[in-house]
Amino acid sequence: MYIIIVGGGQVGYHLAKELIAEGHEVLLIEKDARTCERINEDLGSVCVRGDGCEAATLEDVGAGRADVFIAVTGEDEDNLVSCQVAKVRFGVRRTIARINNPKNDRIFRLLGIDAPVSSTQVILEHIEHEVPQHPLMHLMDLSRFGMEIVDIVIGDDSPVRGQRLGDVLLPAGAFISVVITSRGGPQAPNPSLVLMPGDELIAVTPIDQETRLRRMLAGV
Repeated sequence: MYIIIVGGGQVGYHLAKELIAEGHEVLLIEKDARTCERINEDLGSVCVRGDGCEAATLEDVGAGRADVFIAVTGEDEDNLVSCQVAKVRFGVRRTIARINNPKNDRIFRLLGIDAPVSSTQVILEHIEHEVPQHPLMHLMDLSRFGMEIVDIVIGDDSPVRGQRLGDVLLPAGAFISVVITSRGGPQAPNPSLVLMPGDELIAVTPIDQETRLRRMLAGV
């Protein structure tokens, strides 16, 4: 694939290095001349000095034939603008943008960025995986459908403790896909199953109903 990367910092440099090693054609755009020169010394002539937000620069590097466009500068605004120019002006099919402020995830998606990536959110998800007692753990982001998959542990103070699963009125659009109990292990949702503290529920939920689902099942 032909992959364009905007931003020659540590993230852009190592990303380019790995993609080149995998056999991809990589072009890196970097504003700073010395950084660009250093990258070319290390990786070969893969770096072009320029502004990835400017259409003229993207035209010069052949953005129109790029399969993937990745923006990983330290500025969210630059990453957003360059990805939008690549997609709208040059028709790049897949745009990926680094997000430094996780609160920008939603606006990036609304503005057409295919895959915003927040390093802060990635670290938080790893922390959640390392804390088994955490009441809700994100398993998969289905935000393009307005949904996500979560793992919820029934807490001691859960409002549904002792209730049958079939009697629990979930938020609109949410459903349980798998139940894991110490009594029977992983199993398909059974309406007669009585929920007990420590039971785990793998649920699919609309993003805007996550908080309500967590309070309903985990009790926090």
